[in-house]
Amino acid sequence: MSRWVRVFVVLLALAGVAAAQEPWFRGFGGAGEGSGMPVRFPSAADFDGGFNFCRLMYRSVRRHQRGLGWGTDYPHADMNLSIRLGELTRARVSARAGEPNHVVVRPTDEWLSHCPFVVMSDAGSAGFNEADVAALRAYLLKGGFLWADDFWGPWAWQDFANEIGKVLPPADYPIQELTREHPIFRTMFEVEKIPQVPSIQFWWGSSGETSEMGAQSAVAHMAAISDARGHVMVLMTHNTDISDAWEREAEDPDFFYNFSPQGYAVGLNVVLYAMSH
Repeated sequence: MSRWVRVFVVLLALAGVAAAQEPWFRGFGGAGEGSGMPVRFPSAADFDGGFNFCRLMYRSVRRHQRGLGWGTDYPHADMNLSIRLGELTRARVSARAGEPNHVVVRPTDEWLSHCPFVVMSDAGSAGFNEADVAALRAYLLKGGFLWADDFWGPWAWQDFANEIGKVLPPADYPIQELTREHPIFRTMFEVEKIPQVPSIQFWWGSSGETSEMGAQSAVAHMAAISDARGHVMVLMTHNTDISDAWEREAEDPDFFYNFSPQGYAVGLNVVLYAMSH
């Protein structure tokens, strides 16, 4: 058993769930993205002072290999990360009917300002119009945090760079690689490198490969756009699907042990960094 898995299991035990939850890989999941569930748009009552996982709904203007648009990894990634945040930290997670109270917001929704932490998946397929650009720029410059995950290869990277460049012009807000010296690598867990997490379907179909586009996506990495004080506004995890490590934890024990502990380590670090900076 790897150090990642040992640490994760020990922390679950300390959280008081070990006796009741066996095996470790349990949670929501198993039906695929969306799973027929209605989109959970927020209302004022949803923001009760607890943590809400907020997901960005955007317009898809292009399609990338294996991309599914804004709903990629929704809703089980949102729910499972929220559960682990509540178990492994002292953060209070907002709940509705016994489930984590996750919500979906559009760039121009008034509720976006209630979300200090927002995730978007398949980021390379997004297209921002003028209203989206203005709203996202205001949100980020006021202290918001956007995490773009699960986009692969050079084309998706360039497409997202172009779109986010409309929001935060690169001359003033350049994209920079994050190294292990950055606080986000050690907010809670010591993360040595960004893990390459494939979609579970690709992993199954490729007999355990992790790079979904071969040599064109061989290296997973983390980059960011920061404000003048060095605080991250936009985080990018490229050539990896960190969210699938949360979404799919209940489906396959081998996938769980290979990817979920590392994926949760990154996810919890990012949430805690976003909420404290």
